[in-house]
Formats: sequence, C-alpha cells, structure tokens
Amino acid sequence: MLFNSTQFILFFPIAVLLYFLFPKKVRNYWLLICSYFYYMCWNPKYILLLMASTLVTYLSGILMEHVKNSGKSDAVILRQKNWIVAASFILNIGMLFYFKYINFAIDTWERIFAKLGITMNVPAVDVVLPVGISFYIFQALSYTMDVYRDEIYAEKNPFRYALFVSFFPQLVAGPIERSKNLLKQLATPGEFNYDNVRSGLLTMLWGYFLKLVIADRCAILVDTVYNNVSGYFGYQLVLASVLFALQIYCDFMSYSTIAIGAARVLGYDLMENFHLPYFATSIKDFWRRWHISLSTWLRDYLYIPLGGNRKGQLRKYFNIMVTFFVSGLWHGAAFTYIFWGVLHGIYQIIEDLLKSHTDKLLEVLSINPKNKVLYVCKIIVTFIFVDIAWVFFRANSISDAFTVFKNSFYLANLVNIKVDLWALGLDIRNMAMLMLGTLILFISSVMRARGDKQNKTLLVEWISSKNFIIRYALYWSCMIMIIFSMDITGQEFIYFQF
Repeated sequence: MLFNSTQFILFFPIAVLLYFLFPKKVRNYWLLICSYFYYMCWNPKYILLLMASTLVTYLSGILMEHVKNSGKSDAVILRQKNWIVAASFILNIGMLFYFKYINFAIDTWERIFAKLGITMNVPAVDVVLPVGISFYIFQALSYTMDVYRDEIYAEKNPFRYALFVSFFPQLVAGPIERSKNLLKQLATPGEFNYDNVRSGLLTMLWGYFLKLVIADRCAILVDTVYNNVSGYFGYQLVLASVLFALQIYCDFMSYSTIAIGAARVLGYDLMENFHLPYFATSIKDFWRRWHISLSTWLRDYLYIPLGGNRKGQLRKYFNIMVTFFVSGLWHGAAFTYIFWGVLHGIYQIIEDLLKSHTDKLLEVLSINPKNKVLYVCKIIVTFIFVDIAWVFFRANSISDAFTVFKNSFYLANLVNIKVDLWALGLDIRNMAMLMLGTLILFISSVMRARGDKQNKTLLVEWISSKNFIIRYALYWSCMIMIIFSMDITGQEFIYFQF
C-alpha cells in the first residue's frame, strides 16, 4: 500500500477516525492491527518475517533485563548480555542477508572463482525482497542495543513493542525510529488535538507535493536518460544527473514528511530525517542532514563501537570506510551502491586531511570563514561532489556510470537543445510544472535556512501570519498542482526497494 495510492487515501482516514473513537486502552491494539494490515497489503506471507524480527528482539530485551537483575557478578552479566545481543544480531542480520543479499553473494563468488578459472554453477535462490526489511530490522536492532547499554527499559508489553517495530507511518521507508523516542511515546496513547491534526495534514500535503509535483516528474526524465546512457550526451546527461539528485531528495523526503505528518495526526512525533542536505557546506555536514535516522544509526551502533576517532587517525579512517561501505551495502545488493558508499567514505577522509590546510589558506588570504560568497561556494562544491556520487547510485552498472561521465563532456547537441529537451520524456506543460515546483521548494528551503539562523521557522510563521484568504489560497494552490500531477503518478517511492 503506497502513500500515493487510492488504498491509502481510503485506509488512513478510517484508521485515524476509529483510533480516536476507541477507548484509550484499546487504541494501541487498533494501531497494531492497522500496521500489520498495511504491511500485508503488499504480501501477506512476509508478515512472518516482521513478526520474527519483533519476537527475537523483544525476547532479547526481556532476557537482558532478567540477566541484569539476576544478582550475578558484573563480569558474568556482561558476558551473558553479549551472548544475547550476538544472538539477536545474528538472527536478524541472517534474515536480512538471506532475503536481500544471498543472490548477490552467490553471483559475486561466481565472478571471483571465474577469474581464477573455476566455473561454479550455483543456482540462484528464488526469493523476493521483502519491502522495508532493512528499515524495520535496523529499528528492532537499535532497541536491542539500547537495552544492552541500559539506555532504555526492556519493554514488557509484547503488543506495544510489536507496534514500535511495525508502526505503519514509518514502517517501510523510515525514519528509522529509536526506542528512546517512539517506544516511550507509545506508552501513552495519542490524544485528539486539533492543532496536531491540522499540522499533520498540512505536513502530509507538503509531502505529497514533493512526491507528485517534483519527484515523479524528475523520474520520467531521469529514467529516460539513465536507461539508455549511451544514447544521450552533454547537457542531457548533466541535466538527468542533477534532476536525479532532486528526485531522490524529494522522493525520500516526501515519504518521511508524509510519515511524520501521519504520525502527528495520531498524536506522535517522529524524528526529522532531512534537514536541507543540499545546503551542506561539506560532505560531513551533508551526512548530518541527509537520511539522519540512518546516518545516526550507523554512527551510534557501528562507527562508535568500532572505536570512532578515539584510536588514532588510521583507525579513524578505517572506521569511516567500514561505516560507509555498510551504508552503501544497506541501500542495495549491487556494486553501484557499494561504490557510492565507499566514494562518500573517501570524500570524508580527503576532507579531513585537507581541513587544516584549507583553514590556513583562508587565514593567509584574510578570508573570513563566515564570508557569504565563500559559504555559497562551499554549498556548490559540496553539491557537485554529492551529485557525482549520485551518478553511481542511480546508474544501472558501474560501466554505465563511467559512460555518463565520459559522454557528459560531449557538447555538440547544444545546437539542438530545444528539440532534444522535449525528447527526454517531459512535455512543455510538465517541464513548466517541474520548474515551478522546484522554485517553490527552493524558496521554502531558503526561508527555512534563514529561520534556522534566527531560531525560527520562518516559512511556517510567514504562512500562519497571513489572513484566512491568503493561507487557503496557498493550500489550494498546492492541492491543485498535486491534482494536475495525477496523470503521471504510479511511481513507487525509491526507498521502498531498500
């Protein structure tokens, strides 16, 4: 069931209405039923995987709580907790590996042995990738680690914990919630609050705008070009690559935004997953802003446990590379994703090595680090490097990615730019709609960035300060643009495949 489907448009109001009509003591049970129904609309049998991950991590928390209160020595308690955590990780990562990576692993080993002159004929495993498996397994494992670290209590109520793992707004594409945030909120069923409902619905409206008006239009042009990279040259490839950066941002942020809005309607607050990532002034800053729930998960449960930056520079760089390798692999069982992750790791290392030199250069040139021109230049340079990495992420193969770079320097088709532009899948009306939507996104992003500096949310305050007519003119304009985008809908959210 997609957020942009008729099913969801019918499902969500019914789920919300009955949620608030039911007595408080049964609301969580109703949400759990809704969440399982939501997931089963994709493929009913794969609910067993979700339930298995839930059961394993729930029992791991209960067992660690029991061990903690057993009265044994600290050394024995630690050893037993280590075994419990190890079992939880092995079982969950084992499920993830089988359903997401088994055929990739078989194919990789066959290629390695082929290079050695050894032929392997291992049949591919007939398995379908369960939607959202990477998200809910990481969310469940974060609970295991939080209990292990005594950062949260072991949840005794199995239904409440099951709801934490399967909460339908963010189940299949995030944000990857933490038990310290969502699980604690679920202990108190949400209350009807007009302001929350209004704010949540407006947030969902913005999410739909990002998806239907911008992301899905970008997808048409990007797919046209990237599915035949050898047939396009020059500005066509550059435009497609830039628009993919816009597509994946709007597509993924739209899901997170709709999820946050839907949860707010029900009375719950989900974590922010994006914070103006294309306004980042460095790659490190980009990862503080992009897919925040995943980047902080990898930081807290992988990078820091590996030693972080506490064991010398070489170990720090090794930990960075391992973290970004895992980030790439998490996104998909393909070398394009791994290359993308490793490239970001290399970016961070080079950036760290050059930082002291660039700081000295600015000092020698008497350039204020807060200079506005320098700030804009940093944003542009960072975006260029991020977009170069996105080429590998989107390309159908590593060789296709290098074809994009090679053919991007071919400028002959600039003479026929008007003719060629309309051959990329978007007609004049849809291209104009995409440009208008992008302009609205840019203005709202600039206002938000300015608001951050003043500790205000300027866009929301600006809209709220206007009278009834102007406010609703803005809301209806947004809705009309969404309605005019219905003819090109049907695109799945990109991160459903992860």
